[in-house]
Amino acid sequence: MGRETWAIGVDLGGTKVEVAAVDAGGTILQRLKQPTHVETGPDSIMAAIAAMIKQVREHGPQTPPAGVGVGVAGQVNAATGVVRFAPNLNWREVPLQDRLQTDLTLPVGVTNDVRAATWGEWRHGAGQGAEDLICLFIGTGIGGGVVSGGRMLEGATNTAGELGHITTDLNGPPCTCGHRGCLEALAGGWAIARRAREAIGDAPAAGQAFLRAAGLKEPVAPEDINAAVVAAAAHAHDPLARLIVDEVARALIAGTVSLINAFNPSRLILGGGVMQGLPELTDRIGAGIRRFALNAATEALEVLPARLKGDAGVVGAATLAIQSFAPR
Repeated sequence: MGRETWAIGVDLGGTKVEVAAVDAGGTILQRLKQPTHVETGPDSIMAAIAAMIKQVREHGPQTPPAGVGVGVAGQVNAATGVVRFAPNLNWREVPLQDRLQTDLTLPVGVTNDVRAATWGEWRHGAGQGAEDLICLFIGTGIGGGVVSGGRMLEGATNTAGELGHITTDLNGPPCTCGHRGCLEALAGGWAIARRAREAIGDAPAAGQAFLRAAGLKEPVAPEDINAAVVAAAAHAHDPLARLIVDEVARALIAGTVSLINAFNPSRLILGGGVMQGLPELTDRIGAGIRRFALNAATEALEVLPARLKGDAGVVGAATLAIQSFAPR
C-alpha cells in the first residue's frame, strides 16, 4: 500500500483526546486536540470525538480514509470494541466502536491506548523491522505491548501487555490493582511521587534540601511533589532524589529482566513520561539486563528509547486501522 493510503487515529485519555490523519508511512497530516471533559459522560465525549474526526476528515486527503483506530486508556473487548472499564474516564461497558461507526459510517477499531502506542513504535518508531519486541511505557502508570513472531499479542481476553502488574517484590508496596509489589507500584509516576512524599516526611532536613534542588518554594502541597520534581532534583544532584531514582532503576531492571527472559525480544523499547524525564535510565536498565538476564536471552537484544514520544498513540491507532481495514 502506498502513502496515499491513510487513516484516522484517536488517542483518548482521561485529560485529553487527540485525533489525527496519518498516512501509511506514519506521517501526521492533520491533527486536533482538546481536553477530555470526563464530567460530561460517555455520550458527550463520543459525540465530541465524532465531530473531531469529521473535521480532520474534511481537511485531510481527498481520498477516503481506510478507517478509524482508537486507543483508549482502558480494557477493551476485542470482538465488539466495547470499553469494559476505563477508570480515568469513569466508563464501564461503553459501546465506543458501535457508536462511532454509526456516527461516521466508517470502519472503526478500538484497542488499549498502550497497545496502540506499541503499534506506533513497532511500525514507525524504534521498533521498525523487528519481529520480536517489547514496548514498556513508564508514565503515571506502567503498561506495554509485546510483539512475538511478527504478531501483536492480545491474550485470551485481550489484556496481554499489562506489564506494569508483574510482581517484582512480594513484600513491596500496595498497588492500585489491589496487590503488592507490582512494577507500577515501585516505578510508576504515582509510585515515585508517593515514595518522595514519604521520604520527605521521614527526613525533613533532607526533604528541605530536596525541595530546594527541585526549585520548589514553600509552601509545597503534597500534590506538587511528582515524578517530574524528583527528576529535576536528581539532575541537580540531590542525594535524596538520587536515592529514589536508584530504587526506581533497580525495580525497572528486575521487571525488565523477567520480561526479557520470558519473551526473548530483539528490542526493548522504553517510553513514557518518566523515561523522558530520566533518559539516563535507558542505559542503566540495559546494563542491568545484561548483568542479570540469561545470556542467551540477551544475545540479540537492543534496549532503545521510544522514538515517537507523544505521537505514538495517534500514529499507532491509525496504523492499526490501516492494518485492519485498508485493501491489500
